Amino acid sequence: MPKFPKNGSLADFQRFIHKVYAMPDARLYSLEDLLTHQQRFAMRAIKGIRKGKKIKIEFNLIIALAWLMAIANRLYVDLETRVWERFPNLCSYCGERTCVCKVMKVKKRIKIKPRRSQKPKSVAEFQAMFENIYPSNTRTLDHAGIHMAEEVGEISEAVHNFMGEHKGAQFSDIEFEMADLVSCIMGVANSAHIDIASTLSKMFSNGCHVCHKAPCTCRFSEVANIKT
Repeated sequence: MPKFPKNGSLADFQRFIHKVYAMPDARLYSLEDLLTHQQRFAMRAIKGIRKGKKIKIEFNLIIALAWLMAIANRLYVDLETRVWERFPNLCSYCGERTCVCKVMKVKKRIKIKPRRSQKPKSVAEFQAMFENIYPSNTRTLDHAGIHMAEEVGEISEAVHNFMGEHKGAQFSDIEFEMADLVSCIMGVANSAHIDIASTLSKMFSNGCHVCHKAPCTCRFSEVANIKT
């Protein structure tokens, strides 16, 4: 049975999601449905922030990440590569190892060239990288949640723009926004003291986290009623 190892990479998790959920996702959900579920669980994580419930934040944040991987699979986006291109151990905007956007009031995004030798090898290393770039002690958990909500909306907007006109630049926007959302999910996790790699390995230790099968056999109504 497929499982996600604690030392697994973002690419490993995307492949895991494909192995367990690609077939039922293709049969049950349109791209818009996948977006809706990703938004649904991200907003539930934010509700957990508002209510101060770490368990609710943790569960829904991880499921939101899983749905994001499903969207990446549907669109054939190599999400780990896009995250690294966007955040090569540097802020994607100011280009500094520790973001100085607020202090320097940076108004224009600089061009960054990733160095392959510095690329994190696991989810845990990516989470640590984002903590170094955007230290959790420089913002509140509420702020991290608001930033994540903003990126959820921007992905939806980018997808709908592309589906309307099918321009290459619009697809690139989807990839950039998905990478930004990964950074925000990591940011919320860091602010809430959630170890994403450990949680992934526990939730996905035996196929689907609900039915424990691969491919997943959860019915549409069962997915719609998942709550924590």
